[in-house]
Amino acid sequence: MPYDVISKTSAILRWVFVLGLAPFAAHAAECTSVQFDGAGYTICKVNSADNTLKLFLNDPETGAPLASFDNVDQHLESADQKLRFAMNAGMYHQDRSPVGHYVENSTVNTPLITRDGPGNFGLLPNGVFCIREGRSDVIETLVFEETTPDCKFATQSGPMLVIDGALHPKFLKDSDSLFIRNGVGTSADGAKTWFAISDEPVNFHAFARLFRDHLGVPQALYFDGNISRLYAPEIGRHDGGFPMGPIVGVVAEK
Repeated sequence: MPYDVISKTSAILRWVFVLGLAPFAAHAAECTSVQFDGAGYTICKVNSADNTLKLFLNDPETGAPLASFDNVDQHLESADQKLRFAMNAGMYHQDRSPVGHYVENSTVNTPLITRDGPGNFGLLPNGVFCIREGRSDVIETLVFEETTPDCKFATQSGPMLVIDGALHPKFLKDSDSLFIRNGVGTSADGAKTWFAISDEPVNFHAFARLFRDHLGVPQALYFDGNISRLYAPEIGRHDGGFPMGPIVGVVAEK
């Protein structure tokens, strides 16, 4: 590269740091809109090794559910941090408590549930989204029980969308159960995490194929439907709605 180009590039980068833009770029999800098999989706990729992913449930001071992206962001203010990306992250009861296994800051809030049951959560196999140092993984529940990974943050949900590269065996291609849906998929090495939300109602089969056939992830997990929401300020997205339970987010220093 010619010297004058290098010099100009260096000057631009210096101004980026002076203006405080570098932390935002380094700690944000890369979100894009895509069309896949006739439906629209918003997909956000997070490099797990370069970003701080966390789960949020309750206000540590009051114990009340945080329940919204704004409340999470306000909670982070006291630590001079900022929420750069977020999404609802698992099913919950009316009091906002998690339906399944939940871990926050290495503290277990609710135990792992391995039995089947009613609703989407109980449509086995289900799974756990596990955040560790420098990596994130979607792990099928029975594998999680056997391997007992040391997750700093974890949220159990269901059903699994993709298991070892295969779609959940109970998904029907022509199902008429259509909802706005969101979920998460991870690379085999745990270095990359993809969060996706449909921009229109889709069935489980279509949503799972997005992860397997478009993103090529070996493991993917359903978070929820109908109440699915996304916070992605880089693309001007801040979905509102009913109070949420678990929330996953990318956190950066201000």
